Amino acid sequence: MDVSISGAREPMVHHSSPLSAVVFADEVHTIGDLSRDFGVTLRALRFYEDKGLLSPRREGLSRLYSTKDRERLSVILKGKRLGFTLAEIRGLIAAHEGTTGAGGLALTRERCLTQLTQLERQRGEIEAAIAELRDTADRLAAA
Repeated sequence: MDVSISGAREPMVHHSSPLSAVVFADEVHTIGDLSRDFGVTLRALRFYEDKGLLSPRREGLSRLYSTKDRERLSVILKGKRLGFTLAEIRGLIAAHEGTTGAGGLALTRERCLTQLTQLERQRGEIEAAIAELRDTADRLAAA
């Protein structure tokens, strides 16, 4: 079973129209807006752009991000938190946007369990390194 990992906002429903049409806001966001809203640096946003994960519109020197870019950033950050590589995050984005081809990475239960195993292994390595550093610091303090 595939699961969406986006934290994307819900569409806005305009009840004033006779048909109560669902309309997605075609909002424009600056790099500063995204930085502030998502708690990431400007450098990180430019990095994701350089890697082709975000595609802001340019007006002069300004980067203008769409609602789609906000959704992509949400998927990028979720993938990063879950420990996926940039290539895997690219696949998550493709799966989220429905453009999964051969390179898409659907977030399946099996993939989640594989990633969980990898993160647990890394945690063990980190805990061992922390213990060794504490022992070394204690020996140095006693000297």
